[in-house]
Amino acid sequence: MEFCPKCGAVLVQKQKNLGCPRCGYYSKTKAKKIKTSEKIGDKKEVGVLKGKELHTCPTINVKCKECGHDEAYFWTVQTRASDEAETKFFKCTKCGHTKRDYR
Repeated sequence: MEFCPKCGAVLVQKQKNLGCPRCGYYSKTKAKKIKTSEKIGDKKEVGVLKGKELHTCPTINVKCKECGHDEAYFWTVQTRASDEAETKFFKCTKCGHTKRDYR
């Protein structure tokens, strides 16, 4: 790839020689052919979660009001305005009861 010495634009092929599309400069060298190639590989397999593997959230020690179990999954979601704190959700690992904390 060559550039125009006058304006800096990329020289393009004009008939036999290279020429500038902006200022009309013509190079005395002949145009060289540029070859490009791309290698496309096999698609990678996407993992699928089933059953108990679906719960990929971290766990925390929180007592469930329904069954008394002391472990729950937790995650956070921005449910209100962006300048307010996000809402924390807790889901019991035993019974599945979900509660939210607005603090």
